[in-house]
Amino acid sequence: MNNQTIEKLRSLRLGAMARLHLEHVQQNRFGEMTCDEYLSLLTDHQWEDRENAKIDRLLKQAAFRQNASVADISYSGDRNLDRNMFARLATLDFISRKENIIVCGASGTGKSYLCQALGHQACMTGTRTLYAVTARIFKKLRLSKVDGTYLKELEKLTKVDLLILDDFGLQAFDIQDRETLMDIIDDRHAKRSTIISSQIPVSAWYEVIGGEGTIADAILDRIVNSSHRIDLKGQSLRKGILKQE
Repeated sequence: MNNQTIEKLRSLRLGAMARLHLEHVQQNRFGEMTCDEYLSLLTDHQWEDRENAKIDRLLKQAAFRQNASVADISYSGDRNLDRNMFARLATLDFISRKENIIVCGASGTGKSYLCQALGHQACMTGTRTLYAVTARIFKKLRLSKVDGTYLKELEKLTKVDLLILDDFGLQAFDIQDRETLMDIIDDRHAKRSTIISSQIPVSAWYEVIGGEGTIADAILDRIVNSSHRIDLKGQSLRKGILKQE
């Protein structure tokens, strides 16, 4: 009967429950548990297994470059990173409010790590997240216009609950990049949250986007006005790592 039960659990795709039940049968570890307690034990085990699988899937789909963690963030005085403010952001309330985050700072100050730490935190709570280098996502969307999949690729970006655009503004924008950025931001505005990191200060973004002023104004209005701002300071963290090595 136990073998039949285990096979039925497996056929119902309740593999974790089946494995735990098999362990208890083989080792006779039922103890003094009531039927309700044992059922609760099996159910909790299956639920935790599926949640862990979901998190693993979200982390893989997010395509992070670093295994960043909120717990490992440095708040040294010269970074200009307020612990209380970042802790509030790490609760991810900004996602439920459909707000954005802008992280600026010189190369090596840890912008990407901060963004990915928040992204990792989002995945842990079941939030669909995607990390992308801005120039690469533009290139991918440019190619999608050639093969006719542009709207499909754009829809994928729209459905992601948290989109992280890293290294924003490192390359000059042409007319296609401006239109692509406008499409991304406009589709996500007041619907989803976006985190943008850049070496370029926000005050210079208008010139970076370039082109007709109307498009730049529309983009910045949708990004900046609904964003939390982090301006990192200090020396490159990479230099510190090299010195330690």
